[in-house]
Amino acid sequence: MTFAVHGLPVARGIAIGRAVLVVSSRIDVAHYFIKPEEIDTEIGRVRSARNAVAEELVKLQASVALMGPKDAPHELSALLEVHQMLLQDEALSEGVKHWITERLYNAEWALTTQLEIIARQFDEMEDEYLRERKADLEQVVERLLHRMKGTAAVLAPKPPRRKRAAEAEDDEDVTVSDGIDVPLVLIAHDLSPADMLQFKKSVFAGFVTDVGGRTSHTAIVARSMDIPAVVGARSASQLVRQDDWVIIDGDAGVVIVDPSPIILAEYGFKQRQGDLERGRLSRLRHKPAVTLDGERVDLLANIEMPEDTLNAVKAGAVGVGLFRSEFLFMGRESQRLSRLPDEEEQYQAYKRAVEGMQGMPVTIRTIDVGADKPLDGKSASKQEHLNPALGLRAIRWSLADPAMFLTQLRAILRAAAHGEIHLLIPMLAHASEIRQTLSLIDFARAELDNRGVVYGHVKLGAMIEIPAAALTLKTFLKYFDFLSIGTNDLIQYTLAIDRADEAVAHLYDPAHPAVLRLVADTIAECRRQGKGVSVCGEMAGDPQFTRLLLGMGLRSFSMHPSQILTVKQEVLRADTNKLVPWAQQVLEADDPAVLLAR
Repeated sequence: MTFAVHGLPVARGIAIGRAVLVVSSRIDVAHYFIKPEEIDTEIGRVRSARNAVAEELVKLQASVALMGPKDAPHELSALLEVHQMLLQDEALSEGVKHWITERLYNAEWALTTQLEIIARQFDEMEDEYLRERKADLEQVVERLLHRMKGTAAVLAPKPPRRKRAAEAEDDEDVTVSDGIDVPLVLIAHDLSPADMLQFKKSVFAGFVTDVGGRTSHTAIVARSMDIPAVVGARSASQLVRQDDWVIIDGDAGVVIVDPSPIILAEYGFKQRQGDLERGRLSRLRHKPAVTLDGERVDLLANIEMPEDTLNAVKAGAVGVGLFRSEFLFMGRESQRLSRLPDEEEQYQAYKRAVEGMQGMPVTIRTIDVGADKPLDGKSASKQEHLNPALGLRAIRWSLADPAMFLTQLRAILRAAAHGEIHLLIPMLAHASEIRQTLSLIDFARAELDNRGVVYGHVKLGAMIEIPAAALTLKTFLKYFDFLSIGTNDLIQYTLAIDRADEAVAHLYDPAHPAVLRLVADTIAECRRQGKGVSVCGEMAGDPQFTRLLLGMGLRSFSMHPSQILTVKQEVLRADTNKLVPWAQQVLEADDPAVLLAR
């Protein structure tokens, strides 16, 4: 039966494919694709874990037999017997083998996927006793996962082949066994930035999450992947079943489950129209971004990893306006790397980014973790804050761990010997933080001097993402060469809206008069003092705001590579002489969104 689930549109386009559910577990589970030659190894890992758990249960049963009825009631022995039966159940073992063999899931992912399928069968049973056995199955799977934890195979993100969505439109009889030959869409309750980083290299044509907002980091990475996505879809992961056909409408924020042939054909047509539009925009790739009245505009790229520079160059970016360096630090536990990246590893990564941009400038933001971007394990205790967005994050985190911060600073300075690097500091608010940061940068230079290591000059910049910073710009401009406006956090902190919380996502408003005034004043003050200024938040990549930002005087936009051509089209059609008075009207309006919509 066809039904629709509504959420928030965060990455445009249409995706059509089979649902892949990432099932939440009480312990962390890595999700990645294996190579075909690793199938036997993964099946062997499950078999070894099953044998170990079976032996564990036998020992428990033996110890129970030695106890008296007071210490070990009959029910406990019966329960252990049920667990043994579930452990040896063919539906569990054969199902896990299927997902490993047909979909190339790693062992843990295959196990949680099969758990979800069998658990739903338990839910549909009429007998209450049998329904309650679902909890026993979950406990058995948890035992298996604990046994396998720490023995994961080396991450192999090389994706299996998938058909284009257009090829799949007529495949109404495709079965689960067709597996990796059909498009796949990801359905999850939530995805961490580290999860997204892994899936970024895989086969998914789109994804849906129950939670999240338009500028949550899950959404941001989805846009960088240039795949349709819907977040805040509430109960999608409960309503969609493994291997259902799903349409993701990233324009409308709608997820259509089990679509009829007519609906499938309609969305297939929309999908092809989108492909044609992208093809048309691609002709602008090498055209300079210059307005009708001759104003040059720099369109820069936001990236997460050095390899993203390839897409940045392909999209026609004239540099990197934001390299989110924290993604180098994330997801390392799932890759069996428990330590943080050392100086040499970071240096090589930053160097690759500089070389990848072929002489164009690269702006590297120092590590920005905390809130919705925790590091594996390292930040667990910090998540106990009632509001981690107001806790120890970004530059506060770095200043609280000078050794880690100095390691990163040395690596960035060394990479600057290979090309133009701008160093960007996030979430500054106090003059004391500025002075402390600059002191550590000087100390990092002195350390390199003492070691006789070559390093380069970097321009220093600060992010304006806290209202306190936007209201004390003159202090910032005494110390920094340029400013970069991070609109995502600026909106969050100005309006007191958690941008990752779908419950208040409707109140997250980039067009709020207070937000627009802070952005306009920052641009104006930088221009008055002859300092560089850019916008690197999501507003920069939203064509709805391109004309307004141009009218405010902005000439440097940084966005995901997938958004550059759409924004360039707006720039090429703009006349800034006409936009300046219009932008002033928008700033003075009680409801700017009305004027922006015209």
